[in-house]
Amino acid sequence: MDGNPSMRNPSESATHIACADCPHLSDPEWEALQRLATVIGETAVATMLRTLSPTEQHGVALGFIVKEQRDAAAATTTTASSGTTPRVQSLKLHVSNYVGKEGEPLLRWLVEVDTAIVARRIFDDPSKVASAKTCLGGRARSWAYGRRLTDATCFGTYAEFKEELRQAFDPPKNALRSRAEFLDLQQGKHDVHAYAQRAWYLVSNIVTTPMGEATKVVTFMKGLRDGPVKTYLFREFPSTLEAAITLAMQEEFCLRQAKLHVNVPRMARPVIRTGGPEPMDLSNAP
Repeated sequence: MDGNPSMRNPSESATHIACADCPHLSDPEWEALQRLATVIGETAVATMLRTLSPTEQHGVALGFIVKEQRDAAAATTTTASSGTTPRVQSLKLHVSNYVGKEGEPLLRWLVEVDTAIVARRIFDDPSKVASAKTCLGGRARSWAYGRRLTDATCFGTYAEFKEELRQAFDPPKNALRSRAEFLDLQQGKHDVHAYAQRAWYLVSNIVTTPMGEATKVVTFMKGLRDGPVKTYLFREFPSTLEAAITLAMQEEFCLRQAKLHVNVPRMARPVIRTGGPEPMDLSNAP
């Protein structure tokens, strides 16, 4: 596809196109067309270059380049899958410290620690316990290391460590208190988002004897402030607490958007004067 066009006979020029004949093509595009010629033949490529517009030629070259990239990516994926399993990199996540204060959410902290341990790819129990203890503070840290000083065999497993931590800082009365508060929860002056967050927090503390979804949904809907959001939920009656919260927040958002559109001030219409005579001002007449 290259050479000096003046040195070729007519039959040869019908199947050969030189780079100089297509100055609108960049070097990568021209090289892509040369590779395409090895696939479909030089005659086919030469015919395309003579009949297609410059824009269409750019498209052909770019399309072939994209196809080559896709084929290369597919080949790489196949090679990787047929070879050894790639090593998964560990990820270090930030975990907030648990100090053991009254009302501090221990269960939520344990979820954070479990997630961080999985991300760090820690599998043995001693390392799990050591990792969790580094995230303790205050009296919770003093309790953990005090137990270790008095009994070197304590916390034999990570499950034992979590259970002893629950017994020390999350007695059963906390779950009972959360259950009672959730059953009496009211939205009051809070927006739906704050009310839903409080409901989720209280429900997450009830782990010993969890409530059924129907009880959660009814309690959440009853606690909503009287208005369109509450009416909408009782009309839809979702089956789960998560669905109820989602519908409530969506309805509140729609109501706020509608209120914004209603309260937009409208521009006063300009007074259009006609070409007739102006009215006489009689305000100063005797």
